[in-house]
Amino acid sequence: MVMQSLWLIPLLPALGFVALGLAGARLPKKAVSIIACGTVLASFVLSILCFFELQALPPEHRHHVDLVAQWIGPLELDWAFLLDPLSSLMLLIVTGVGFLIHVYSIGYMWDEAGYARYFCYLNLFMAMMLVLVLGSSLPVLFVGWEGVGLCSYLLIGYYYNKVDCADAGRKAFIVNRIGDTSFIFGMLLAWQALGGTFDIATMLASAPTVAAESPWIVTAIALLLFGGACGKSAQIPLYIWLPDAMAGPTPVSALIHAATMVTAGVYMVCRMAPLYVLAPYAMLVVAIVGVTTALLAGVIGLAQNDIKKVLAYSTISQLGYMFVAAGAGAFGAAMFHVTTHAFFKALMFLASGAVIHALHGEQDMQKMGGLRRHLPRTFLCFAAGWVAITGVPLTSGFFSKDEILYKAFLSNPALWALGVAGAALTALYMTRLMALTFFSPSRMSHDTEHHIHEVPPSMLWPLVILAVLSLTGGLIGMPASWFGHSPFESWLAPVFEGPESVAAVADHGEHGPEMLLMAISSLVAIAGIGLGWFFWVTRPDLPRAIAQRAGPVYELVRDKFYVDELYELIILRPFYFTARMKARFDETVVDGAVNMVGGAMEVTGNVLKLFHNGFVRNYALIYLMGATAIFWYLLS
Repeated sequence: MVMQSLWLIPLLPALGFVALGLAGARLPKKAVSIIACGTVLASFVLSILCFFELQALPPEHRHHVDLVAQWIGPLELDWAFLLDPLSSLMLLIVTGVGFLIHVYSIGYMWDEAGYARYFCYLNLFMAMMLVLVLGSSLPVLFVGWEGVGLCSYLLIGYYYNKVDCADAGRKAFIVNRIGDTSFIFGMLLAWQALGGTFDIATMLASAPTVAAESPWIVTAIALLLFGGACGKSAQIPLYIWLPDAMAGPTPVSALIHAATMVTAGVYMVCRMAPLYVLAPYAMLVVAIVGVTTALLAGVIGLAQNDIKKVLAYSTISQLGYMFVAAGAGAFGAAMFHVTTHAFFKALMFLASGAVIHALHGEQDMQKMGGLRRHLPRTFLCFAAGWVAITGVPLTSGFFSKDEILYKAFLSNPALWALGVAGAALTALYMTRLMALTFFSPSRMSHDTEHHIHEVPPSMLWPLVILAVLSLTGGLIGMPASWFGHSPFESWLAPVFEGPESVAAVADHGEHGPEMLLMAISSLVAIAGIGLGWFFWVTRPDLPRAIAQRAGPVYELVRDKFYVDELYELIILRPFYFTARMKARFDETVVDGAVNMVGGAMEVTGNVLKLFHNGFVRNYALIYLMGATAIFWYLLS
């Protein structure tokens, strides 16, 4: 049984990391490519085999723990991996999409210095994400959690000789540490309150009893863990690192945004679903943070001109949708959107990389235009991602987004209304991106336009595969109202059938409201596309006029509501001031006291050495003078 060797799935990329780290600089690039891509492909094949083995089991038995070793003895903490429908789904996403990104990277990074170093980091990233996904206890999960944080720092700052890239890597690392601190406190509180164990299944089994006695403890645990998710999955107030993460190579952006790091927070919340269902106030916070983040990121995305930053804010917004679903109790819908988002977001990032590659590093959409004629294959692939993310009917994004909106409506109609507004924003800013890049008249220089070229096959085929998945991948999660059965929901049922909230298991006998809401959201998406086409293709002068008339409001949105500047003012500057004051205190008081003691000893030594010059007659004289003084004192 392949499931008995579950540990091989994260181990293979880890071995690739070791091999490339030790010998990569001395190997030819083809050998580096084979090692890096081959190890991930092998993990993907093993993940597929595990999936089918798990599928062959009865639903109630789809839960396998692979014990690797006892990690920490006194705590009885095992290094163990868990395979169930949820982790098997994430295995397929991480290894499948990750393999395509590895293949794409061969062509994209071929001429870059540090080729082996890049794939070394990439393999480590994959290994850590797989540990995170498979961890059967919170500490094992946290090892992978911290591992992907380290790898994001290494990959975002890959061009470490560029100040912006180095700063972006540090920013991602520090902001994630803030969230991770919250996660650690949540993990320790869970250990203390939920039976003195770190095993996730045991924790969740004891949670109902604890919630009945002390509901505030469960709420505190859920909120602290969600604080960690806000860091990893870039939600308010810790989303600021993700747009800057675009400084790294484009395939890194695709890997972070689509298949690995940013989905870790959503996965963790869904893994802990029974705990969150017992903490309704925590779920409300999750939903509010999610929908607020979705709207804020959508508004900011409307005014960005860097093609990768538009996609970055799009990722933040889509992650917000996933947390809306989780907050509404629709954990299956959240994971469905994780799946479809992995397809179309990886596609669009890699396609944007093809555009940047063709334009020799240009990322400003204001300097593009008309690229559908020069890059027809890239355009068709990008268009597949565009219609999927905007929710055009029958695409993957249509099914997953409407599932979230429907469950949000059942939970709270206001949540649904805000979600629909976010969907309209998505259609609008993504249409703007397509218009400025592919449809509008060319704004490129003659020399740039003359040298435009399509991507090589190693970059094109991953785009084609992801385009097909973006268009058809939603079929695995078609609403049960259509055919009476949703394969995706059925697969995750053993994990979520217990923790699903009332909103997530609404009566499926009456589907009229669901179909009506689906029609409304589809019309909103199409209207957003139409409005975007009118603004940036038919009448491109109107957005400029509106921006000029809006004045400060447009500048506020363009400059991202000055959130970074606000953080600098209220957090960084006081921190820097405190650091300078502590440095001065250290120099003047601490160092001064030490130096004063040293100086006093030096003066004392200089005085005493006058009396210790090695002449015996001087010592006898001093002895005589001292004895005389003592004798005189006693007689007086």
